[in-house]
This record gives sequence, structure tokens and C-alpha cells, in this order.
Amino acid sequence: MDAAARPARLAGARLYLILEASPGGRDAVPIVEAALRGGVDLVQLREKTLPDGEFVAVARRLAAACDRAGALFVVNDRPDLAAACDADGVHVGQDDVAPAEARRLAGAGRFVGLSTHSPAQIAAAHAAGVDYIGVGPVWETATKPGRAAVGLELVAEAARSARLPWFAIGGIDLANREQVREAGATRLAVVRAIRDAADPEAAARAFRSALPA
Repeated sequence: MDAAARPARLAGARLYLILEASPGGRDAVPIVEAALRGGVDLVQLREKTLPDGEFVAVARRLAAACDRAGALFVVNDRPDLAAACDADGVHVGQDDVAPAEARRLAGAGRFVGLSTHSPAQIAAAHAAGVDYIGVGPVWETATKPGRAAVGLELVAEAARSARLPWFAIGGIDLANREQVREAGATRLAVVRAIRDAADPEAAARAFRSALPA
């Protein structure tokens, strides 16, 4: 996506899909294409084990799918590969490279997201100058083994204090999404409930219908 369009697209993003290059041995691209039709507007490739060349090859296919749909694409914890992947941005965790360094490595015009797990980390994210934050995990999730759930209390805190776009994340599915919405979230990040759905397009549409335009 053109760099000039990224800030507005990020400000309007509501539904964020995170997945691996080959979830369950499947090609990620058809899953992403279906999810984009259903209303996903931000996609993250989170892949810790692929060699750089394979990572870039998959990422570029996902980036192209997102670009065709007018959606954003980010890579997790690989700011050094963001440009090669045609990514719109990069997402880092608390234990990854610092946001300022991630921005430098990713290159001009790309945005930076940061995971947060406490009120102090939410406050620090503003000072660090990131473009958006993830808030969670709301519930324990298999995608983040060993990471304690923060509960709906941190969602409510983010609703009170966050001054930049933020996405509630962690164990969110169609059965509990309304609890997260009632706690104050207007943006959701989802993994399994869309990635593993029999119909990712329908699952994405169900999530998107509960979020603001």
C-alpha cells in the first residue's frame, strides 16, 4: 500500500488477523483472502522458524493479497525484512527489538505496533511513539503458551487511557467477543477463531458485524 495511505487505513482498522505461513499445513493465502472478503483489514504474519528467503516469499504473497483488498499487512518481529516483504508495518513484543530500532530497520513510511500486557506498558507505548498497540492476552491462549491472561480489566484500562489505536487480543472468539466489546474494545485481533474456521470469510464477517464501521 502507498505509504501516504497507511495512517488513515490504520486509524480505520477494526479486525486484525494473525496467522502463520502454513497453519495446520495449509497455504495461508486462501485463508487470508477469504478473511479479507469477510472484513479483516489488517493481517500479520507471525512466523518464528522459517528461513529468511521462505519468510519473504510467503510474506510477499500475503502482502499482495492485502493490497488487492485495500488492507494492511505487517510482519511480526522481523523489521529487517519488512521492506523486502512489501509490508506496511512491523509488530514487536516487549522482549523484541525496541520500537525505535524496529522503525529504523523497517524503513520510512512503515508503522510499528507493540504488544502490551499491563497499564504501565500501555503508558510506555505512548512515550515510545508506536502507532498502535495490542492489549492482552485477554484470556489464556495456546498461541502464547506461558503468558498469563490479563483479563477484561486491562481492556477496560486501555479504553480509559489509550490515546492511539489498540486491539484487544488473546483467546477471543465468537462466544466471548461481546464481553470484550462491553469492556470497551472497538478493535479485535483474532487468531484461531478465523484461521481455523471452516469458513474464514463467514467467521470474519461475524466478528466485523459487531465492530464499529
